[in-house]
Amino acid sequence: MINQIRGLHHVTSMAGDASANNQFFTGTLGLRRVKKTVNFDAPDVYHLYYGDEVGTPGSVMTTFPFGRMPRGRRGTGEVGVTEFAVPKGAIDYWAGRFGNHGVTGVKEDSFLGQRRLSFDGPDGDSFALVEDEPRDRNGWTGADVPEDAAVLGFHGARLRLRDAAGAAELLRFMGYEQAEKSGAVTRYVIDGGNAANTIDIEEVPSAPAAHQGAGSVHHIAFAVEDRAAQAEVRKALLDTGYQVTPVIDRDYFYAIYFRTPGGVLFEIATNEPGFDRDEDTAHLGESLKLPTRYEPLRSKIEAILPEIQE
Repeated sequence: MINQIRGLHHVTSMAGDASANNQFFTGTLGLRRVKKTVNFDAPDVYHLYYGDEVGTPGSVMTTFPFGRMPRGRRGTGEVGVTEFAVPKGAIDYWAGRFGNHGVTGVKEDSFLGQRRLSFDGPDGDSFALVEDEPRDRNGWTGADVPEDAAVLGFHGARLRLRDAAGAAELLRFMGYEQAEKSGAVTRYVIDGGNAANTIDIEEVPSAPAAHQGAGSVHHIAFAVEDRAAQAEVRKALLDTGYQVTPVIDRDYFYAIYFRTPGGVLFEIATNEPGFDRDEDTAHLGESLKLPTRYEPLRSKIEAILPEIQE
């Protein structure tokens, strides 16, 4: 069994308009944009990162805004819901704020004793706020969201699968333990890491397969402390029969990727070196940062990228 996983690192989704995406995460959710860079494989597309003050692993939502990309179709084989944690008692504030900001799909309920507020993202993304303990986390207070309601980071994510068995076995191999079950949803929790330590699996055997597009989660990343821990995880996965990529330098972390039995793309990302490696903490996310190989093409890339309305 793997024992190096420390909870979630980040979640990455595909999106449509870059300005609408930026406005939603910074203006509506009150997150901080901690990095503005480009897709490593498509430098004409932004890669935007949003999180807490420093982009702590377990707080970072990242997006690829492809412009006119068609919306995805919800279904199985994907991350069905991305869940953010907020302080207890904050749901009422967010219900009012979402109403003022015209957010759609807003619905309050509870799951396993925790208050939840489900809502849609700008591209039909499925999100939820979950009231939880802060657990040494502080939300970004540079926006107009009060400290006692600010998003703390991720609570977890919910995978939607036709058959949960394979993914459940994988999660247990990664150090997660089954906690509780309610209806078709089973919760898995990992101890000893960060506070973004929850994965739910919703088993829906008769649902159609998802089709990725704007609003779809591209991949979900799990955190390890450093490259040594990542190498141990990679070897364990390879020895178990998973097809795992070589280590890829993503500038702010090192990454490996593999596909789960249910079809979801998993990433294992290092907590090092972090988002302040090329920007002062006070100015994270302000300037366009390019991977080294694209720096000679900066003028061409800047001419192609759409301006982001702040």
